[in-house]
Amino acid sequence: MLPRETLATAQIPDGGTLTLISHGRDFVIMLGRDELMGTRMQFSEEQLAVLTLAELAVPKPRVLIGGYGMGFTFRAALANMPEGGSVTVAEVVPEVLEWAKGPLAELTGDCLDDPRGQVILCDVAALIDDANDGTTAKYHAILLDVDNGPDGIVRDANNRLYTRTGLAKAREALMPGGVLAVWSAAPDHKFTQRLKAAGFEVEVREVRARPNNKGPRHTIWFAKRV
Repeated sequence: MLPRETLATAQIPDGGTLTLISHGRDFVIMLGRDELMGTRMQFSEEQLAVLTLAELAVPKPRVLIGGYGMGFTFRAALANMPEGGSVTVAEVVPEVLEWAKGPLAELTGDCLDDPRGQVILCDVAALIDDANDGTTAKYHAILLDVDNGPDGIVRDANNRLYTRTGLAKAREALMPGGVLAVWSAAPDHKFTQRLKAAGFEVEVREVRARPNNKGPRHTIWFAKRV
């Protein structure tokens, strides 16, 4: 049995500790004893971007992603982005980007140098607020994968994203027809109802963690501003 090796740790602002672990050829990011993401089960995080972009009928989509993690969603967005589109990622833990350029460099590839994308060290809620205030243009899609679901387990401040008020802010930060997509390790009927109460048209899909239709079933909400 291959041993697990701790490669690095990082403190989350106002939160717990992230741990980067290697396990043979695979990598995992842990929050305490909880696995946030890993290279063995990345398909659903990629589908968060792929399926969202498929929902958009715009020539040059402007996409905001909450959380870089291991870059699965970011790279999938770049790979499926129509010409002229752009992706902005908000990441609150600076060390995550250091890991992307260090132990995870082979996984990262050249995505951090892609001119169509940028990673900003900030809270995704701040960028949503900027779009509401007119500081930046509104988005065609907002993709949230900052927790393991619509609950601020990574940091308490994330809870605001999933409240009725936070969802209303996300809706207002979207262009008409825009999509708020939220990844989760498990279903949450109450969150579906909150999305509807915030004025979204909601579709819930289950996506396998692995592309061979194996692994856990993850949930993605696609909430459209109509």
